Amino acid sequence: MKKKTIAMIVIILAVSLFWQQPVVAQGNQKDNPFFKARTTRFQVPPFEQIKPTHYLPAYKEGMRREQAEIDAIAASGKKPTFANTIAAMDHSGIFLGDVSAVFGSLQSAETNPELQAIARDLSPLLAAHRDNIRLDEKLFARVKAVYDQREKLVLTPEEKYLLENTYKGFVRNGALLDEAGKARLRQLNSELSLLGLKFGDNMLAETNSSRIVIDSAEGLAGLPEAVRAMGAETAKQLNMDGKWVYTVQVPSMTPFLQYSTRRDLREQLHRAYFMRGDRGNANDNKEIIAKIAALRAERAQMLGYPTYAHFVLEENMAKAPSTVMAFLQKLWTPALERAQKEAAEMQAIIDREKGGFQLASWDWWHYAEKLRQEKYAVDDTALRPYFSLEKVKQGIFILCEKLYGIRFEKLEGLPVYHPEVQVYEVKEGSGSHNGLLYMDFHPRPGKRGGAWSGGLRRQYYEKGKRVAPISTLVCNFTRPAAGAPSLLSIDEVSTFFHEFGHSLDTLFDDCRYRSRSTARDAVELPSQIMENWALEPELLKLYAHHYQTGEVIPDALVEKIKNSSLFNQGFVTVEYLAACFLDMAWHTLRGGAALDVRSFETGAMASLGLIPSIVPRYRSTYFNHIIGGYAAGYYNYIWAEVLDKDAYEAFKEKGIFDAATAGSFRRNILAKFGTEDTMTLYKRFRGAEPRLEPLLKGRGLLPEDK
Repeated sequence: MKKKTIAMIVIILAVSLFWQQPVVAQGNQKDNPFFKARTTRFQVPPFEQIKPTHYLPAYKEGMRREQAEIDAIAASGKKPTFANTIAAMDHSGIFLGDVSAVFGSLQSAETNPELQAIARDLSPLLAAHRDNIRLDEKLFARVKAVYDQREKLVLTPEEKYLLENTYKGFVRNGALLDEAGKARLRQLNSELSLLGLKFGDNMLAETNSSRIVIDSAEGLAGLPEAVRAMGAETAKQLNMDGKWVYTVQVPSMTPFLQYSTRRDLREQLHRAYFMRGDRGNANDNKEIIAKIAALRAERAQMLGYPTYAHFVLEENMAKAPSTVMAFLQKLWTPALERAQKEAAEMQAIIDREKGGFQLASWDWWHYAEKLRQEKYAVDDTALRPYFSLEKVKQGIFILCEKLYGIRFEKLEGLPVYHPEVQVYEVKEGSGSHNGLLYMDFHPRPGKRGGAWSGGLRRQYYEKGKRVAPISTLVCNFTRPAAGAPSLLSIDEVSTFFHEFGHSLDTLFDDCRYRSRSTARDAVELPSQIMENWALEPELLKLYAHHYQTGEVIPDALVEKIKNSSLFNQGFVTVEYLAACFLDMAWHTLRGGAALDVRSFETGAMASLGLIPSIVPRYRSTYFNHIIGGYAAGYYNYIWAEVLDKDAYEAFKEKGIFDAATAGSFRRNILAKFGTEDTMTLYKRFRGAEPRLEPLLKGRGLLPEDK
């Protein structure tokens, strides 16, 4: 997920094949599409047939079926083997996974109060269902029996890894606890699941209600025509014709903060952004985040870990909080020094203009834009016409064909969950079917903020036949306005490449089993390496064409992009690292008394020496990443950046379109990600462990780059 925009961060990658056989309907569910054989092309979900009332019965049936499958494995009188225990477990729950894939995707991309209510009802049921499996003593005994004889078994590397992680998964989820411990663990899991849902619902409500409304032209001072048109279009969508509305969604907020000369309005909008979930209203998240942290700490200690961070990091490449903190601190010092210099340069502009105020967080974008134009004469409004959404998409397709030989063919008529969704068939160079890609680009009230790649089906093998994946790519890009197509900022271009890398990871899977166990701090490697191509001059010439004239982006603009590539990297790195430290602060707590969230945050940032004009990329009350899958792991992006920058060096050594290097990357990493140890896979591709220097150079943090 994109570092700057993801609210999740939560990555929904369903692990299942859509059920091919009819399932006996319960009660009056004969018309429930989940209980029918798939007749759609490629067995995609029949979205237009699915109603909210269908989900709960389908979920309950899915849980019933999976429990029956698990019970049969646990009760088997046959000697435990990899095939009848580990592989059989991997193949259980397919029907439930199908339902979860659809519901989970809509919960993120097209939710509504009805679906949110269903999720609240489902959350404790699913938590209990997962616990029933993970705390099943008979099932664990069979898993342990296979695990104990692992040295004598003839297994593939993927099977060995699956066995090891299946056993560890049971232990890490309470299989060794006594009955009292298991009972308490069930309570904790149920409560945490509900708190997480409530946090997310509050966040969506806060984001949708946070905006500024301008009712006269005076409030538009400094805004380019395109930004004015965007505000008018947003107002029109909200039935406020004749006004201008700017929201806290990044495509709306950032241009306003960059160009508005109304400092009072910049402050209003930025405060609306960074006070989400911290207003003391019905959507306040302070009590929720504090309780989640306390319950996570209790859960970790029950399982034998000092803190929740110790629990999480055991499974990551970093292994321990001390390693993460040392890594972050190594980056923090040069990044903060660079950010302080950037702030001083901007303060100089304020003083030169006789502004009479100190640089604040709502000023940073505005004066950074002035400084960028002053230093490099790069104007965002001059760049956007060369990066229409359609052209950027074509650029990614061109890159993928050059690297991997795959092609993308747009499909019409397939069921989609919203009319704006586009579907492409992905084909190998031979013409054979690889998978499907669903793409959804623009903000809506029912879509959470940020950008992510998920899936409606993961790849695996069924009776020797490959089950093709279905990937989803969801963003919140600038909407078209004033008769122009969607024109992307450089950050949005990078986001598109980033999320496409996640989709390639899904599409290129070549794994026998459904389960994957990728080290969380490596999971961004496939996405972040794609960002390296986005602004390469060789590729820009192939896709960065003016949306009106078709003119290829001029060499002078390409040179300006290159020269300004390290601009503002102090800010970018510091605001990100500050959020990483905040995440670690929450998850190295050992429980205890309730915390005052504002005081806790203030103390954490003061200990770092964070300058007042920078706010952490995510404050606690809207830090969706750490509610989802990135708890004690928001550092993952920059840890993976060590991998991606070093890996990209291999392409620069051979040529950025070198198909042989790309083939090795696909074969050794993308195809097997999560089926072997990450470092083993990486060294198989690169021949050595990654070096830190390419990352430092890429962010301008080496001494010679300052």
